[in-house]
Amino acid sequence: MATDLTSLLGEGVILDPVSAETRKQALTTLASALAERTGLDARDIFDAVMERERLGSTGVGEGVAIPHARIEKLPHPIGGFVRLQSGVDFDAVDDRPCDLIFMLIAPVGSGADHLRALAQVSRTLRQPDLREALRKADSAVKMRAILCPEAANASAA
Repeated sequence: MATDLTSLLGEGVILDPVSAETRKQALTTLASALAERTGLDARDIFDAVMERERLGSTGVGEGVAIPHARIEKLPHPIGGFVRLQSGVDFDAVDDRPCDLIFMLIAPVGSGADHLRALAQVSRTLRQPDLREALRKADSAVKMRAILCPEAANASAA
């Protein structure tokens, strides 16, 4: 089973655990980090993701949310990940608060690529052992080793 998200996180961001009181705070944190990394406008990212959130929750259950949106001026899908110190309400399908947040932004014209990337993130974060490891990790470096093992192995070689 595919468990490596290097293709999405290599140019994206993984943040150290943060505290957020609301879904908007969590999304603002990730949008700002992705904007800094990509040169896009943080407000454009946040607004696009919130527009998608209004269509239906991206809380997929088991404490996981995968907010996503299509953005102009982006060459390919890019991701950002954060573990919240305590979960926030994402109107998840199982009504659990979400503490593992993976934000995916993709180019406007990337229908199939966007869906493939969402499926890859979903398959990866569906694994109970991986979620547990992410919840125990206390730094972005440790979370990157869990989410991007191929990159960690390549740099160790």
